Amino acid sequence: MDELIKNQVGKGKSIIITGASAGLGAGMAEKFAKMGYNLGICARRINQLEQLKTDILSHSPNVHIEVRSLDVADYDAVFTTFEDFAQTFGQIDRVIVNAGIGDGRGIGKGHFEINRKTAEINFISALAQCEAAMQIFRRQNSGHLVAISSMSAMRGLPKHLTTYAATKAGLAHLAEGIRADMLKSKLPIKVTNLYPGYIRTEINAGSKNLPFAVDIETGTREMVEAIESDILEAYVPKMPWVIIAKAMKTAPLHILNKLS
Repeated sequence: MDELIKNQVGKGKSIIITGASAGLGAGMAEKFAKMGYNLGICARRINQLEQLKTDILSHSPNVHIEVRSLDVADYDAVFTTFEDFAQTFGQIDRVIVNAGIGDGRGIGKGHFEINRKTAEINFISALAQCEAAMQIFRRQNSGHLVAISSMSAMRGLPKHLTTYAATKAGLAHLAEGIRADMLKSKLPIKVTNLYPGYIRTEINAGSKNLPFAVDIETGTREMVEAIESDILEAYVPKMPWVIIAKAMKTAPLHILNKLS
């Protein structure tokens, strides 16, 4: 990471990050700014975005940061906001589809509305973000789409994770399908899937059972390094999750239950 920062690899390039007011989005924004990237950061909590902008400019005064309030459940606003960023920066080099929620309840226990909201925010809203990003990239004939999935996408999971895991698997398949389309059409647009393991953020602050959890500094550093490597997909942190991913795909469900 220090070498990437020293080389200012992102100088003059622009990144859109959704869900950037806190957690993984804010952590990635900080690190990309130190690498010289201009940022279009958006989320519902505009005050937190403004504070993040102030904090970033205190150590990276030469980057251009645009802040927009965005509720990704407002699909029209997703398209409008992304186009606004594109007009402001002139070109968008990368879009990170990061906005999401971690809520969920067991299926059949009377919590359909909670699960519906999780499904809509984590998948339908992500679809809107991918559509908006790809419209810009196709027009530019360049770009890098990054989908922040989850290790939970490896398999169906029980209890409160059932809907969440399904949405993250859906997002991962959506991004892979876009990548397949780009290969077929030979357009120079890159697509990356990231599968974070447990990274301690406000979204899981109340959870006690977080195997192999790392702090946000470690987690977002590895996420940014994976994105910069142009890798097609990455488990982050790499260890032990690259090994766990293989096991999750074949392990009996009663073993997977211990991770949830």
